[in-house]
Formats: sequence, C-alpha cells, structure tokens
Amino acid sequence: MTLHALPRKIILFGEILFDHFPDGSTVLGGAPFNVAWHLRGLDADPWMASRIGNDPEGRAAREAMASWQMDESGIQADSERPTGAVRVSFDNGEPSFAIDPDQAYDFVDGETLLAAAPESTVLYHGTLALRNPVSRAALNGLLERSRPKVFLDVNLRAPWWRSEDLPAWLRRARWIKLNENELVVLADMLGLSDVSAESRGNALRQHYGAECVVVTQGARGAFAVLPGDKVLRVAPDAAVTVVDTVGAGDAFSAVLLLGLLWGWPMADTLPRAQRLAGAVCGIRG
Repeated sequence: MTLHALPRKIILFGEILFDHFPDGSTVLGGAPFNVAWHLRGLDADPWMASRIGNDPEGRAAREAMASWQMDESGIQADSERPTGAVRVSFDNGEPSFAIDPDQAYDFVDGETLLAAAPESTVLYHGTLALRNPVSRAALNGLLERSRPKVFLDVNLRAPWWRSEDLPAWLRRARWIKLNENELVVLADMLGLSDVSAESRGNALRQHYGAECVVVTQGARGAFAVLPGDKVLRVAPDAAVTVVDTVGAGDAFSAVLLLGLLWGWPMADTLPRAQRLAGAVCGIRG
C-alpha cells in the first residue's frame, strides 16, 4: 500500500506565515503549513486550512503551494489583514519568535471552512492560530461536524496563549506532541514539578486521556509515552551539522503523524521522525 491509498485527506488547521530573519531574508512557514509541506513531500495529500492576505506574501504562499502540488482549496483570502509574519532572532543558536498580532490566519471564516473542508479522520492543529476567537470558533465548528482524531502540537508562543484554554484542547486530543519546556508548563498545571520528564509525560497522557504523548528534547532527542507506562527514546545522529533548529519540530511532527496514521510501531516511527528533523536542522530556516 502506498501513501496515495489514504482514503481521506489529512486536515491541517492553522497559520501560514513568513519568518523574517535578522539578515533580511524571509522563509515561508508556520507550524501547520510546515507539517503539511513535509507531508506532501512524503507523498501524502494534506489539506491545509488557513487564511492569507491579498498581498505579495500571500501570492508567494499560493505560488509555493502550487509548485509543490498542494491542495489550495482550504486557503481563504483576506482583503483587510496581512499574511502572517514572525520576527526570528537567535540566542546561542536557539530561535525566539516575535509574532505579529491580528494576522489573516487569526480570522479563518467558519462557514467558508465548513463549505470547503473534506471529510477526514485525522486533524492536526497547534495553539497559535487559536489565540483569536474567530479562528478558534472556525476550528471548533469543524471538529463538531467531523469528529476526527486530533493531533495537537503544543506550540506555546508567549504571549499568545492562556493556561485556562489548554485543558479543553488537550482533552480532545488523541495524540499530543510538545517540547520539554512546554511539558514543564503543562506539568506545573497538574502540580508535577518534582518528577522526571517521563513521569510528567505519562501523567499528562493519563490526565487528558491521550493515546500517545511525544516530547522533543532538542540535542537529547525525544521520547514517547504510551499506554501501560511504556516509554520509548530516540537520540539524534551525532553526525548531523546543525545550522539552526527552525522547522525541525514540524518535520518531526509530519513523520510522527504518518506513523500514527499507518499504525507503524512507535519504535520505528521515532527514529524516522528524528532522521528527518536532523536533516532539517542542516538547512537554514
């Protein structure tokens, strides 16, 4: 069976934006878009749901999607607000992000989304695009209609999230992926500050009823927590030359998502995800 045999599209909901780097260069991205891009490169057929401006950046995003033969039917046009923008800076090689407010992706129209969206058994979303009630309502409407399995990528970007919103998103997620800093934040909410990362991940999985929690740990690799208190670990390839880590987590998510969709053993999925993430670390932006 090939990936073309997927009976339904994978829906990815969230931001399309451009990362603006200190040297003046820009790179098309946004976590959901990056995951969709990688899925298309892995021969899947993602359906990206987002909103972009009627501006040069929006046209560039559409051109990029067309060149990659991605389905554009879920991309809305906004005549009032710009295509998303993020200002990227680095501290000891680690990226930080200044995210512009009131971007087109904050205002995904729910009626338009429901009219265009295909039926799907799996939906991926992060947390950034839910900072605005308009896009949040659009996603909620889609989830209520289709009842898909949800892959939640916990991308906490200060100041664009509120702790009171997180439990509802976590409870509806079948699969949760986050980094170790985000794990600390969520564990603190459960009063689990003085336990190991693995124990935090397992407590998170049990508390919210998730099937799988995957935690990325940068240079130390990643681990997955599964039912039965099972923990699997993977380490990065020491031969990889790191240029920067922007987008590596999204590459990891794409392979993880495929593995979960196809029922690959997690012992196979984690190394595959780590290999693609390592390759992305060798590419600027």
